[in-house]
Amino acid sequence: GDGPVTPCSVLQGPPMDSSKKVDLKLIIIGALGVGKTSLLHQYVHKTFYEDYRTTLGASILTKVIAVDNTPLKLQIWDTGGQERFRSMVSTFYKGSDGCMLAFDVTDRESFESLENWRDDFLEKVIPREPDFPMVVLGNKIDICDRQVSEELASAWCKDKDIPYFEVSAKNGINVAQAFETLAKQALLTHKGILESYLTDSIKLTPGDEPKKSCC
Repeated sequence: GDGPVTPCSVLQGPPMDSSKKVDLKLIIIGALGVGKTSLLHQYVHKTFYEDYRTTLGASILTKVIAVDNTPLKLQIWDTGGQERFRSMVSTFYKGSDGCMLAFDVTDRESFESLENWRDDFLEKVIPREPDFPMVVLGNKIDICDRQVSEELASAWCKDKDIPYFEVSAKNGINVAQAFETLAKQALLTHKGILESYLTDSIKLTPGDEPKKSCC
């Protein structure tokens, strides 16, 4: 029933207990036309969604997966890449647990704008974690005329310590791996934050305070 939950009933849940379910908010950002919506649809619905309408603002897709016996409900925010929506899109960054930066390997400019997208994101996410969960996706590897080599993109990511995935929303290559890597990172960070809260509250027992020396 919906009666009051006593603390002990919470602790005695079975493994894979749905009360352990973690909600994570992931957001995908990047320049216009890199295939953010197609990547999301490929991951969530396993279909290639070829729709050339621009995403205005944001739309949300959800997917439930399990990582290390923890059920995760991923709330994935798809955002518009148009410059004029940039300030609106950045209002959706708040509360994100993980961020995907996407570019199109056949579009050099979309790669060169990654730095701006990343900086804009980190600037607005509080608290500013130096190792905020992030992955980079180089999409459209199914198309022949690449403008951004794998070496170049990998080097940029290595420099920033961000995992890099060469993906194809069309063929489904590496898409699930990229999302799951991000979900794992986000879960670890989430757990780490919870644990540091718990240890901090334990540390605050009055007996541990340094004895104040008298004048």
